[in-house]
Amino acid sequence: MARPAATPPTATPPMLRRVNAGKLLGVLAKAGVMTGTGLIEATGLTRATVHAVCNDLISMGWVVELDPGRDTSVGRPSRRFEYNSSAGCVLGIDIGAGKTTVLVSDLRGETIAKVVRSVSGDPTAAERTEIVHETVVEALETAQVTDAQVLAAGAGVAAPVDRDGNILVDDEFWRRFDAGLSRRLTELHGWPVLLENDANLAALGEHWRGEGRNVGDLAVLLASERFGSGLMDSGRLLHGSRGGAGEMVYLKLVEGVGDTHGIARIAREHGAAAVADPAVETALRTLAADRPVTAELVFTAADAGDEVALGILEYVAGRTARVVATLGILFNPELIVLGGAVAAGAKSLLPEIEQQLAGFTSTPPRVAVSSLGDAIVSVGAVRHALNYVEQNALDLRLSCRPG
Repeated sequence: MARPAATPPTATPPMLRRVNAGKLLGVLAKAGVMTGTGLIEATGLTRATVHAVCNDLISMGWVVELDPGRDTSVGRPSRRFEYNSSAGCVLGIDIGAGKTTVLVSDLRGETIAKVVRSVSGDPTAAERTEIVHETVVEALETAQVTDAQVLAAGAGVAAPVDRDGNILVDDEFWRRFDAGLSRRLTELHGWPVLLENDANLAALGEHWRGEGRNVGDLAVLLASERFGSGLMDSGRLLHGSRGGAGEMVYLKLVEGVGDTHGIARIAREHGAAAVADPAVETALRTLAADRPVTAELVFTAADAGDEVALGILEYVAGRTARVVATLGILFNPELIVLGGAVAAGAKSLLPEIEQQLAGFTSTPPRVAVSSLGDAIVSVGAVRHALNYVEQNALDLRLSCRPG
């Protein structure tokens, strides 16, 4: 017997009030000062609803009403509203394998402080949580912000995360990001921690402030040490049934790729192998001297015309083109953005990638390189936290209100 379809929740007055408050705050956060008429046009809400919700938000400290100023029109001057972006703060946390980054931002997403800490070795989940905690404490001190002023934190982890913020932990690599991390940070600081997959946050960041602005169908490919992808369909993140949408383990089955190793790792390993072979003449040997070969050194040598480095990057570009092609064929995005710490160097790979794409698919996506650099995940984490704040404003208590 077929199970009856789920009944959609009834739109109760409290629910509508929350939704409308979120709409208004979202518009005000982007637009700055707006009149009541402007908010009506931007949200599609009635005049009575806009003014009623704005009055609520003013009384709670989220919105400031400004002097209407000089108005030559007949009748009552238009009310003018501004988002109180200093009413609180949010954090954007990137919990990477090799480092932890914390951004402290105001409610417009403007960065107040940024702190980065390197992570050495392979810490346990408990040790990693302590590293994140210490980085957060340093970032708050740098920003001169207290825990009471923080409304929420977005946090990116290199693991599948479902729509409810739960980590799939049935893989050895993902167990290092244990789900207890979110709970423990909330216990230590008092604010909610919203876990999300790092590549998904990269997609949010690109869509908000990167190359993917105004692009609804978008894929972001984190391409440094390990490939990972975040997918957006019509401006909404794709999670899949258990948070695995965009997981790149399928690359092990793709001819010419064979694993999930990213651009930086492949360039570094091939560069190190060339330096270790005495029969190979390459400028990399001189550049590396007594230090390890890095992807940056390979890109530098290629820029200087070193044939070995150029050959490595040609191979990397061909391999990356296959990864980009599979995403393009499977998900058909308008744009695929290469992101992560390797993004700046990856610009030199674009011509070869685009040339090879034409041979894989008749409808290749546009390909671009992120301008957000290694902040791509933490910027997306800030956007994730801001979304939560705007959607739950009526339930959040502000520690300070305008005088």
